[in-house]
Amino acid sequence: MQAETPMRVLLVDDHALVRSAIRQALEAPDVTVVGEARSAEEALEMAPRLRPDLVLLDIDLPGMTGIEAVRELAPRLPETRIVMLTVSTDRRDLLDAVRHGAFGYLTKDLSGDALLRAVRGIRRGDLPMSRVHAAVVVDHLARTTGRSAASATDEVGGLLSAREQEVLRLLAEGMTDREIASALAISPRTVESHVSSVLRKLGVRNRAEAAQRYRSG
Repeated sequence: MQAETPMRVLLVDDHALVRSAIRQALEAPDVTVVGEARSAEEALEMAPRLRPDLVLLDIDLPGMTGIEAVRELAPRLPETRIVMLTVSTDRRDLLDAVRHGAFGYLTKDLSGDALLRAVRGIRRGDLPMSRVHAAVVVDHLARTTGRSAASATDEVGGLLSAREQEVLRLLAEGMTDREIASALAISPRTVESHVSSVLRKLGVRNRAEAAQRYRSG
């Protein structure tokens, strides 16, 4: 049986010592750090070229913030998991990161072993987020999803087909094309076709804008 290829990780943090500590914590046969960026701008240049499996991204960066970087990176790299690794425990940072496409939210008070376990768990489908943070996200979604879905349905119902509305809803939930294809029992190519149609009909430039249009109603 062929061994699974190592998870390829891009680190984004403006402190060299922090990057070094994270790299050391992730030294393992099944994890490989393929690049380091000192700013969001560097990450935007490196990530599309490296195509990492995972981006560990700080929030407090010089220039563009980590939250802004998520908003830019998520639609460009739908197969890449973006996980915030930050000192911030602010509820707004957490919700903004998730809303813009972050897959997880970890804080820097984690031990090196705990960080490595969290990264490994991503491949098993585990959510890289503490129970406290997950509870905040679930509570927020429970309060807003019904209202947002209803308003979005009113607005786009006359523009999109039933299938396109399903694709848009799953896209807004952060699913990749492959995940949407699996959920709807259609091919990824068909999903791509539906997404292109959704973008055209809604008059938006990319997936992130389409998702935001759905969420905001």
